[in-house]
Amino acid sequence: MNNKIIKLSRNAHNAPKNSIHSQTVAFSHYNNISAQLPIDPTTNKIVSTDIKEQINQCLINLESIISSIDHVKEDIVKINIFLTDILNIDAIDDIYTNFFQNYYPTRTVIAVEALPLDGALVQIDAVISNGEGTHPQQPCKLIKMARNTDNAPKNALSTQTVAFSHYNNITAQLPVDPKTGLIISDNINEQTEQCLNNIKAILESINVPLDDIVKINIHLKNLNDIDVVNEVYSTFFPDSAIARAVAYVPARTVTMASLPMNALIQIDAVVSHGDGTPPQAVEDRHGIVIRTNNTENAPQNSMSTQTVAFSHYNHISAQLPINPTNSEISIGNIEEQAKQCLQNIKAIVESINHTMDDIVKINIQLTNVADINIVDDVYVQFFSSDLPARTVIGVSAIPMDSLIQIEAIVSNAEGTPLQIKN
Repeated sequence: MNNKIIKLSRNAHNAPKNSIHSQTVAFSHYNNISAQLPIDPTTNKIVSTDIKEQINQCLINLESIISSIDHVKEDIVKINIFLTDILNIDAIDDIYTNFFQNYYPTRTVIAVEALPLDGALVQIDAVISNGEGTHPQQPCKLIKMARNTDNAPKNALSTQTVAFSHYNNITAQLPVDPKTGLIISDNINEQTEQCLNNIKAILESINVPLDDIVKINIHLKNLNDIDVVNEVYSTFFPDSAIARAVAYVPARTVTMASLPMNALIQIDAVVSHGDGTPPQAVEDRHGIVIRTNNTENAPQNSMSTQTVAFSHYNHISAQLPINPTNSEISIGNIEEQAKQCLQNIKAIVESINHTMDDIVKINIQLTNVADINIVDDVYVQFFSSDLPARTVIGVSAIPMDSLIQIEAIVSNAEGTPLQIKN
């Protein structure tokens, strides 16, 4: 019998299907669910022009997929909501209180330029816990740990941090002063610092350092602010002597978006959790190590690590269509740029002895969402088995004036090793 942990891709009959992605891809103790549009699966059309009905349909589709794999919506640990108008966040919250009641997962809400279906006003994807694991792991009733601290902003409709197994997911942090509940200032420097301080406060409340972050997602109202953001960012990472010794920085993605409260920046994070959640045996903090890797065969960036592995997942930094031989954007059309992004991801994945078919989730940003059909023609050439779960958004700009940006999450069957103690 094969003892290698397997990737399990599944599709439900009562939710919209797409030949370019799997609805849900489980690996070890997590499921990654593709972004759900407000499509009625019986008609395959958008359910309505009303934002509340569209939100409700997205959540219905999400729940249909979750129930098809014998899970419940309370197993959601992280939810990502993409709106075409940030003012519709109030409509989201109205529906949310009916969908979730006693427990709210971590959450990120942004408004993007466009979604991959004309008339769609909202799109939602999710990550859910998977206590049973995937073959040959044995089912284990792992506990989900949802926690809040008074030292960071609280939201009645999201939990600050939700841990399950060996990962924590952190709700997107706005530049809000937790004492006043207000945006701290209109200065991008100060707003960036406040977002990162909020994340740091959440992590300190659960005895986790910043350097346990494996992936950071930065959402900016204005991409031109990225240089200022990076100056502040570099004062937070690396955060410890050990991390500084190896110049560790997390994997990272930068996205242009409109944000709640008219903020200039919002940041969320994925955090390693060496202790695990009960009833897993508690190892000493950092018992399972973070394993980083950069390859010369893909573009390198001092602000991010190409791939950060922890336990049974690898997190790949968003890849631009940069030619690694000259560090310049691939001059050409969307087809050539999509191919370059995917070649960069493939080079990173192969540098850690994995294949593209180990990818469980892909996120794609496009400056023209109508280009997705061209991208798909390129995309399918990079996979030979079940396609990953996927989210596609249209944005008004991408770093370096690119037409496309792609990030990925990769299964890591070998895991990362326990630290050897002297």
